[in-house]
Amino acid sequence: MADTPTYDVVIIGGGPGGYNAAIRAGQLGLKAACVEMRGTLGGTCLNVGCMPSKALLHASELFAAAGGEFATLGIEVAPKLNLPQMMKQKADSVGQLTKGIEFLFKKNKVDWIKGAGKIAGPGKVEVTTADGAVTTLAAKNIVIATGSEPTPLPGVTVDQKRIVDSTGALELPEVPGHLVVIGAGIIGLELGSVWRRLGAKVTVVEFLDRITPGMDAETAKTFQRSLAKQGMEFRLGMKVTGAKASKKGVDLTYEPVAGGAAETLEADYVLVAIGRRPFTEHLGLESVGIAADKRGFIPTDHFRTSAEGVWAIGDVILGPMLAHKAEEDGVACIEMIAGKYGHVDYNLVPSVVYTSPEVAWVGQTEEQLKEAGRAYKAGKFPFTANSRAKINHETEGFVKVLADAATDEVLGVHMIGPSVSEMIGEYCVAMAFRAASEDVARTCHPHPTRSEALRQAAMGVEGWTMQA
Repeated sequence: MADTPTYDVVIIGGGPGGYNAAIRAGQLGLKAACVEMRGTLGGTCLNVGCMPSKALLHASELFAAAGGEFATLGIEVAPKLNLPQMMKQKADSVGQLTKGIEFLFKKNKVDWIKGAGKIAGPGKVEVTTADGAVTTLAAKNIVIATGSEPTPLPGVTVDQKRIVDSTGALELPEVPGHLVVIGAGIIGLELGSVWRRLGAKVTVVEFLDRITPGMDAETAKTFQRSLAKQGMEFRLGMKVTGAKASKKGVDLTYEPVAGGAAETLEADYVLVAIGRRPFTEHLGLESVGIAADKRGFIPTDHFRTSAEGVWAIGDVILGPMLAHKAEEDGVACIEMIAGKYGHVDYNLVPSVVYTSPEVAWVGQTEEQLKEAGRAYKAGKFPFTANSRAKINHETEGFVKVLADAATDEVLGVHMIGPSVSEMIGEYCVAMAFRAASEDVARTCHPHPTRSEALRQAAMGVEGWTMQA
């Protein structure tokens, strides 16, 4: 044991939760190591998730605008798609981000241990490198931050050739003639919209009778209408029963959930995007007496597991499977390990869909408030009445504010429209301070900006919206 490297904290997993935990540990003077089996830091988010998908979303949006909206603005061009270059700029951006994390590790004296990590008993982490070598690390604290992986669909085998998951959908070698997306959640709709804008026919097959479960119902209906107007087709209330791939394409079979005749779709590619599941297998949890639940989540109490000195954060524990939630978990967990106060309010974790228009929300939906029997008032403001949105020809969508009927405290905010991902943070801050809708309504916002819609919606709670 004398030669065994000893750390105050060893983090297993180098994604948003893991690398933020490692950096915060270094900042607080803890001797920290991060074990990551991928060749680069950043986890799914930076390498094959949030970042590369946003690169393609941005590029495809500009391509679509050049072929349509630009003419309205007096800019006449005939765009030509260079897919290899689009993929290259995506990869270049990702490379810069992952190298940035490496720099922060060095700056904060965090050791990056390359290999697959697992718990080998109390205070022990075993690391297996790509060449099969095994080393053991001693740790006063172990943080499990291994994230999640795509949920498989029975009867549909992902080969990353014709049938792909989200990772494969970021690397398609051509624009599909027809792309079928299984699952109408955020990931499927984002990636589906990328390829739709680049010219593919996109059909979305969803088990439920609506898209984006968990989203405010009114917002979801508006969102679906917008995507349909862009050419995306939806088969809702449908159960996929099989997919047969060949070198040329895929035959996908599905049938109504409520019962009825089966149908077949012929596709060039099929994207399986029915959700994600915790990556908790082969972590040696049993060596310290930890048992994951039926869905693979690790039970915790303020990030503490049932094993002394073992913590868990991010997608492996309950809560939104979002990178920014994992980041908050990582920081709070390390601060608790360091003897400080750490806390995350999951009611204030925003969600965003980075399509065009974007969708963003935080807090309670109308359906949740009604189910809880809580009286509320709503204020709503459309972007059609927002000066900046009009000038920019981006008038689709609205902002909706839900406030307690008695106290006026903001309980939830739901937006669909231009750049709402950049604006939802204002309401996160307001709700963190338990602001009333009137607090936002009486706060001066710059004119002309889209952010005025945030204020106007708050004004609408008490009925004094001033529409243009």
